[in-house]
Amino acid sequence: MQQREPSASESYFWPSIWAIGLHVLVFALLFVSFAMTPELPPSKPIVQATLYQLKSKSQATTQTNQKIAGEAKKTASRQTEVEQLEQKKVEQEAVKAAEQKKADAAQKAEEAREAAEAKKAEAAAEAAKAAEAKKAAEAKKAEEAKKAAEKQQADIAKKKAEEEAKKKAEEEAKKEAAEEAKKQAAEDAKKKAAEEAKKKAAEDAKKKAAAEEAKKKAAEEAKKKAAADAQKKKAQEAARKAAEDKKAQALAELLSDTTERQQALADEQGDQVAGDFDDLIRLRAAEGWARPPSARKGMTVVLQINMLPDGTITNVSVARSSGDGPYDSSAVAAVKNIGRLTEMQGMKPSDFNQYRSFKMTFTPEDLAL
Repeated sequence: MQQREPSASESYFWPSIWAIGLHVLVFALLFVSFAMTPELPPSKPIVQATLYQLKSKSQATTQTNQKIAGEAKKTASRQTEVEQLEQKKVEQEAVKAAEQKKADAAQKAEEAREAAEAKKAEAAAEAAKAAEAKKAAEAKKAEEAKKAAEKQQADIAKKKAEEEAKKKAEEEAKKEAAEEAKKQAAEDAKKKAAEEAKKKAAEDAKKKAAAEEAKKKAAEEAKKKAAADAQKKKAQEAARKAAEDKKAQALAELLSDTTERQQALADEQGDQVAGDFDDLIRLRAAEGWARPPSARKGMTVVLQINMLPDGTITNVSVARSSGDGPYDSSAVAAVKNIGRLTEMQGMKPSDFNQYRSFKMTFTPEDLAL
C-alpha cells in the first residue's frame, strides 16, 4: 500500500513545535544550572512525535492551513537560524557554565576536603592532646598509686621492723633475765654447795675424829680386855691346873690299886679334853661374833648345838633365850660361822658322843664384849 505524503502545513507544524520546545528546554537548563551543582549539559532531547493526519473537512480550512504553513515555513527557517545560533551560544554558555560549575565544585570539594582534613587534623590533635592528657593523668595516677603503694609498703616494712625490733628487744630482755636468773641460780647453788661441802667436811671431820676416838678407845679397851682376858685365862689355867693337881693327888691317895688309879686318870683326862673343846668353841665363836647394840653384860643364852665326828657343826638353835632377840641371833650366827673344828677329828668315839648334841651357855663376856 502506497503511503501518503504530508501536506505543507503538516510539514511546518512539527519543526515549530520542536523549536519552541528547544527554547523552553534551554531556558530551563540555564535556570537549573544556577540552582544545582554544575554538571555537564545533557544531550539534546529527541522529540519524538507521532504524526497525526489532519483531515481537512473543508477546502477553506485547507487553504488557510497552507497559507499558515508557508508563513510558518519562512518563520521557521529564520527561527531555525536564530535558534541554531542561540543553541550554539547556549551550548557554549552551558559548557562554560558547566566547566565553571565543575571548577567551583572542585574548588568547593577541595576546600571541603581541606576543611575536613583540617578538621580531621584538629580532631586528631585534640584526640592526641586528650590522649596525652589522659596518658599524663593515668601516669600521674599510676605514679600516685605507686607512691601510695610504696608508702604503704614502707609503712608495713617500718611497722614490721618496729615489731621485730620490739620482739627482738623482748627476747633479748627475756634472754638476759633468764641468763641472770641462771647465773644467780648457779651462784646460789654454788654457794649452797660450798656451804653443804663445808658443813659435810665439818661433819666428816667430826665423824672422823669421833671414829678415830672410838677406834682408839676400842683399841685401848681391846688391849685392856686382851690383857685382862690373858690374865684371867692365866689365872684360870693356874687354878685349873692346881685343881687338877690337887684332884689327881687326891685320887692317887684314895686309889691304892693300880688299875683303879689308871682308870681314874683316864676319866680325868677325858674331862680335861671336854673342857678344852668347850673353851675352843667359845673362843672361835667370839672371833666371828658381831656385837649387836643391845648386848649388855649379864645376858645369858643357852644354845643347842649338833656336830659330826669330823668337827662339822650341822645345826645351832636357841634352847633358852636371853630375852633379847638380836643378841640370841648374834650368838647363833657366831657358832654357825665356826663351820668345822678340825681339832675334834682325832677324838675317840666315846669322847665325841657328848658333842653329837649338846647345850652351851653364852654370855656377852664369853663373846668378848
